[in-house]
Amino acid sequence: MVEAEAVREMRALAGRGWGAKRIARELGLARNTVRRYLRGGPGAEVQERPAARRLDETARAEAVALFDGTAEGNAVVVADLLAARGVEASVRTVQRAVAGRRREQRAADLATVRFETAPGRQMQIEFGERKVSIAGERVTVHFLAAVLSYSRRGFVKAFLHERQGEWLDGIASAFRHFGGVPAEVLGDNTRCLVAARNRDAQTVTFHPAYLAFCRDWDVQPRACQPYRARTKGKTESGVKYVKRSAIAGRQCESFAHLEAHLADWQLAADQRVHGTTHERPAERFERDERQALRPLPARPLPTHARRLQRRVANDALIDIDTVRYSVPHRLVREHVEALVTATEVRVYHGQDLVAVHARSQEPHARVVDPAHFEGLWRRTPVENVVPLAQPLAALGRSLDDYAAVIGGAA
Repeated sequence: MVEAEAVREMRALAGRGWGAKRIARELGLARNTVRRYLRGGPGAEVQERPAARRLDETARAEAVALFDGTAEGNAVVVADLLAARGVEASVRTVQRAVAGRRREQRAADLATVRFETAPGRQMQIEFGERKVSIAGERVTVHFLAAVLSYSRRGFVKAFLHERQGEWLDGIASAFRHFGGVPAEVLGDNTRCLVAARNRDAQTVTFHPAYLAFCRDWDVQPRACQPYRARTKGKTESGVKYVKRSAIAGRQCESFAHLEAHLADWQLAADQRVHGTTHERPAERFERDERQALRPLPARPLPTHARRLQRRVANDALIDIDTVRYSVPHRLVREHVEALVTATEVRVYHGQDLVAVHARSQEPHARVVDPAHFEGLWRRTPVENVVPLAQPLAALGRSLDDYAAVIGGAA
């Protein structure tokens, strides 16, 4: 709605012979707006909001009640329900009527009470991803960030994928890095960890493999509220910190170079003064939290094992996570099974173990055992090879014969 003073100015300028386009440019209005008010004549200066666009106190209270109840926060539904009750109001009118209530709900949703945990009580985990230049190639790197909730000491590990195996491997690596196990692990609602969630009943069904992992490590799994990342805000901040500080726009010569950089970076990060605790995480950890963590299991526990079916290519290689591993060349075009762990790749043909390789994390690398190609190339028989040291002797002459000829000619 344009003020009456602006309408009078429009009519005055139009009386001087100005066109609608020039008036619109002068007053900063749309050209069609100027035309509409000029068509209205003197009556356009007196503007009154139609009764249908106003809600009295009773109708406004009714709209707010519907907004909180049946409409579930939807102003369009409120307008329809009011119309059914004989109250005519546009959606925009309803939106203005419930604007105050909407702001109250928004503030209530955003308001957060900081929750602090006791030493050794909780570790928060989260996965993030970032494009990283590795050996001149842009590679999507996934990384797990773990933070001890009390001391804010952090851990980060890079992967080429984000699957259940990587989640479990990263959590176990965090336990080993901290030298102990907390009472509980607070994670995301990713399908790698959570099989199902009932929001009405507030229940969570964790993935059986994740539950078995937690039983092995004697730790209690927990999941944050859906769409409420602030329930694990310490690690959410940690993921952003890794992206912006640890990785940023750095270029790495190899994946191993990236891993070494992250290891050095997290040690340096533990020495910074934290903005919330105003202490260095490493000092806070050593003073209060190290002794509160439970000891690591006496025996090492497997965390990452997958069985994959592969067909051997013509070059006697199989592909696993962009890395190619060799197998004996006699198995070309045969089907094999690969058992992939965090550190090793074992290849079976039927019941026979045919290849064992150290797991590589380098994108598009080749891991080759030369023994797998023995017998593939033909060897020249030894009796047909002319010794390089005496090539002329094979022709029935020697250098002495040529020297005698040259000497006689001289």
